[in-house]
Amino acid sequence: MAKRKAFTLMEVLVSIALLGIILPALYQSVDMLRDSNQHLFEYLEKAKKVSKATKTLYLDILSSDGNITIKKDEFTRLCMEQTKNSLYALPVAKVCWVVLKKDNTLARIEGNAYNLPLGSEERVEINPIMKEVEVFDVYHQKDKILVLLQQQAQEPISFMIQGVSKPEKKKKEKKKKKTKKPKKKNQIPPKDTNGTKTPVPPSLI
Repeated sequence: MAKRKAFTLMEVLVSIALLGIILPALYQSVDMLRDSNQHLFEYLEKAKKVSKATKTLYLDILSSDGNITIKKDEFTRLCMEQTKNSLYALPVAKVCWVVLKKDNTLARIEGNAYNLPLGSEERVEINPIMKEVEVFDVYHQKDKILVLLQQQAQEPISFMIQGVSKPEKKKKEKKKKKTKKPKKKNQIPPKDTNGTKTPVPPSLI
């Protein structure tokens, strides 16, 4: 049998040089894959938060009694006086969606019978929803509500809700005036102008 030749020093050096070239490229590809997975995870988490926020806003409007106030400035301020979609187990809550000046943060405010701007004694729950909001517009016409929402460097979000009618104003019932019936005066028998008295019939025995 022929004897197997051992590796020469030159072959070992060449192998080490090849490993020195391949391993850094391999580590670099692993790092790129790890970064890609991290970016994908962050994107999915952000998309999940946006989807949850959009769903909450949708249910707030859909579960409201239709008494909705929309004030437009740089951004829209949306308030629902009564909605059954409460995040804090309230039977009915007042919910407002506003864009705060700090970082253009869209926030959800939930409570009972509060006014904006908030006072120091008012008890509400404020939840920051998303930062760097560029567009937040709401339009209400008849029974339709259109919502436009866009975050910086993100795709715009829009949805429409139908069947949210404005509450009708109750007409004040006019009280019917009772017509007073004229009181009957005691009738006085007419006087005999001739001076003769009317004969009284004799009593029967």
